Amino acid sequence: MTTFVRNSWYAAAWVNEVGDAMVARRILGEPLVLFRSADEGIVALLDQCPHRLLPLSMGVVAEGRIQCGYHGIEFNGAGRCVRVPGQDMIPPTAKVRTFPVAERFGLVWVWMGDEEAADPALLPVVERYGAPGWALLDGGYQHHASNYRNIIENLMDPAHTTFVHKGTIGNPAATDEPVKVGKLDGGLVAYRWVENSPPSPFDRLVMEVTGSVDRGQFFYYYLPGTSCVDIISIPAGTEREDEVMDAKGMRAFSYKFLTPEDERNTHFFWLHLRNYRLEDEEWAAGLRANLDKTFLEDAVIVKAIQDEQDRTGLHQRTALAIDRAPVMALAMLDKMVREEGAAVAAE
Repeated sequence: MTTFVRNSWYAAAWVNEVGDAMVARRILGEPLVLFRSADEGIVALLDQCPHRLLPLSMGVVAEGRIQCGYHGIEFNGAGRCVRVPGQDMIPPTAKVRTFPVAERFGLVWVWMGDEEAADPALLPVVERYGAPGWALLDGGYQHHASNYRNIIENLMDPAHTTFVHKGTIGNPAATDEPVKVGKLDGGLVAYRWVENSPPSPFDRLVMEVTGSVDRGQFFYYYLPGTSCVDIISIPAGTEREDEVMDAKGMRAFSYKFLTPEDERNTHFFWLHLRNYRLEDEEWAAGLRANLDKTFLEDAVIVKAIQDEQDRTGLHQRTALAIDRAPVMALAMLDKMVREEGAAVAAE
């Protein structure tokens, strides 16, 4: 049984990737091609010519139409054939499946399920996006050689950061601090506060703080594949209302959008918002490199896990208390998959 939710928006590309050329991307096992059409804007088609099934992405975009690289058959943004070289009659079967598309947060989103259910109101929400006093890093993309379920487990597991990310975001002070879990509408959060601890070198670089700090880590998961990590560092004892923490502390929201390529691979898109060093381009470049490095550290871990799962046919051999949030996240995902499957079967 597939582990995918089809009635959902999935990040397919950054808008600026889809220029004059095409972007070919496999999503939920389906080959898609994205391009800018003459009349529909950015569109997503099945990457398959209906004639001999050659991927359309092996052709070219000509005057806002996609031209198959085999016989020059042309299709518009609605997937309709508009030209067959050498003949006037266009077969009624000469059409390509299209997928609903939306643009938001600089990303192209594709709906992989029932077209009539493709509601833009169901797109993910990104806190502070476009708000004054927040700097944006976007355009992040990595390919992770693992099922997205392993990545969800990783993202809902604050305990691993001390050991996997020693040179980046690891914090030994948090090693023995228990993680709490709370349910949300359409997701859950794993979180902890490390209170009254010495400011880290990173804290001192950003904040004017001489005493101790309280550090908050909030790991949010929203079905089926959105993660947000909210990291907060405030002077110890500061009130923990959002407006106060935004004004007096150092805060960042790190979003990841997981798009399954297939059962063994995942497209990993990311963007990052921060309320510090807003105009410092050199700092931003260093932060981008650091984030990429951090996410690649996780990619190595989840690939190794996937390889062993494939070899053994097992998920894991034992369970720990720190598994609570990952287990809850996957249980919610499985329920969503089952409910969608039952609804399709009932039609």
